[in-house]
Amino acid sequence: MRGYRSAIYEKQESRAAFLFILPAFALLAVFIFYPMLHAFVISFQNYNLIAAEHSWSGLANYRKLFSDETFGASLWHSFYFTLVVLPVQTAISLGLALLVQKKFRGVGFFRTVYFVPVAVSFAVASTIFRLIYNKDYGMLNAVLKGIGLPALDFLSNPDISMLGIIVLCIWRAMGFVMVIFLAGLNNIPDSLYEAAHVDGANAVQRFFLVTLPLLKRTMAFVVIITTMDALKIFIPIYITTSGGPAGSTSTVVHFIYETAFKQMNMGYAAAAAFLFFFLVLIISIVQLRVFRTDVEY
Repeated sequence: MRGYRSAIYEKQESRAAFLFILPAFALLAVFIFYPMLHAFVISFQNYNLIAAEHSWSGLANYRKLFSDETFGASLWHSFYFTLVVLPVQTAISLGLALLVQKKFRGVGFFRTVYFVPVAVSFAVASTIFRLIYNKDYGMLNAVLKGIGLPALDFLSNPDISMLGIIVLCIWRAMGFVMVIFLAGLNNIPDSLYEAAHVDGANAVQRFFLVTLPLLKRTMAFVVIITTMDALKIFIPIYITTSGGPAGSTSTVVHFIYETAFKQMNMGYAAAAAFLFFFLVLIISIVQLRVFRTDVEY
């Protein structure tokens, strides 16, 4: 009798859980899964937004991408941006987390100051940095002139325009990553540091032998989300340079936007989006395997 009641109770729990999940799943199906499936179908078509009819093209869009120099350049710009942002932003954010983890007067103020850029929208931050980088009246060039250095046109020089956007994105995101690292650091037991200190380990040794190994899961989360955010960067590119000068800052997402909504070639843009999606998926899987750990604390 007790087993029968238990089975009924489990069925009721399962039914209640399903009813709670159903609205969220319905929203995902309507606004995520169905559009993705439809876009995947479009990627195999000659689909123009202003054309009355659309024809099936098979793998032609995907084959064309492998010989498209513009797409290849945008792919390289996305990976270059990621390869610079990932280690620099991670190192700065971890350093800030180690600083604000310490207990001293005013630490709350510094935590707030470092986190403030996260509260600024990317559109506003990009507009502000566009004014700062301006060659004629920008604050950065005013400082350079004040110390006797020549003015630089950060957003019109193909050699340094991407670096200007990199600085903007690191400034905007480092506070968020700092908070993630701070949470990971606070979860490491003090007893481990005390034991390492008793064994004669200095501060540097404690960082490399205790802190970093026990931050591996936090580091994995940071690396994966930073990689995905960096690869799909778009808003700063669109507002500050619009992919210029001479296409030197055009990333994959910007290429997709230009192809879909300016050239009206939605089929080709969808193929680029899905090819890029599978590349990002592979990179994420590799990162998960690299950072896989059995260490618990």
